[in-house]
Amino acid sequence: MKTTIQRRMAEDERRRNTEQNTGKRHSRRGPLRWVVLIICLLLALLILSPLFLMVLNAFKTSQDYTQNGPLALPKELYFGGLINFWNATDFPVKFWNSLWISICSALLSVVLSLFNAYALGIGRIKGSSLVVALFMILTMLPGEGFVYPLFYMFNAVGMGNSQWTIVIICGIINMAFGTYLLSSVMGTFPKELLEAAQIDGAGRWRTLWSVVFPIMKSNCAVLFIFFFIWTWNEFYFTLIFLVSGDTQTIPLAIASLQGDRIMDVPTINAGSLVSLIPAFIFFLVFQRTLTKGITAGAVK
Repeated sequence: MKTTIQRRMAEDERRRNTEQNTGKRHSRRGPLRWVVLIICLLLALLILSPLFLMVLNAFKTSQDYTQNGPLALPKELYFGGLINFWNATDFPVKFWNSLWISICSALLSVVLSLFNAYALGIGRIKGSSLVVALFMILTMLPGEGFVYPLFYMFNAVGMGNSQWTIVIICGIINMAFGTYLLSSVMGTFPKELLEAAQIDGAGRWRTLWSVVFPIMKSNCAVLFIFFFIWTWNEFYFTLIFLVSGDTQTIPLAIASLQGDRIMDVPTINAGSLVSLIPAFIFFLVFQRTLTKGITAGAVK
């Protein structure tokens, strides 16, 4: 009985000492935490300042912007810029083109990345390290470097003004990054699960969809979100390949508002704000999926 009481007293004493030491560490880290928090807030304000200026100038008249400058508050809420952008660019058509191209390109990139990573990370083909290095080099090459051969090649097959051209180009370029990322993750895939699938008689295709993909689903979802946003903001290739207005995307619609000598800044800011809303909503809808994918890594 005395031994039990003494043991409990010793445990209580250790617990109190631990809490005191933890409190001392927290008290020492207190000022440093506030400094880090203030620095993070200042950086966040700096990063969000262009967005704030865009919202501020989207609801100004051209006269108000010219007289008072971009930093002044609008004298009144003016929605003419939004209306002008909507009518001048045929926004519903441009929105559908951007949405369709972004979804198809992101799906193509994720599927190709999954197949390539499965062969490189789990299949262990010969020269897999060299292939991954080539994919990594492809991600670092600027798109301007191979726009001319792509332009002549797609024109030769009659796809010079096709949305499928942007889907294929962006899908292949983004696939290089997806392959590099997924292959590095699949290189550490648990061998026990693969051996169990082999014992059960699962082939390579069944192993991919029944064992590998359910575990890699969160990573693929993260890649899909990134690829969607990257393709949504794509400007250079769409400028080169999409000539007619019925095939163009929202970034081209915003660029079409800028002339050689005259630029309606409030209308351009209003168009940028409208074009940002769909991507922002898409990010909010899949925010939990993005968080799960980033923190994924443990096998249940």
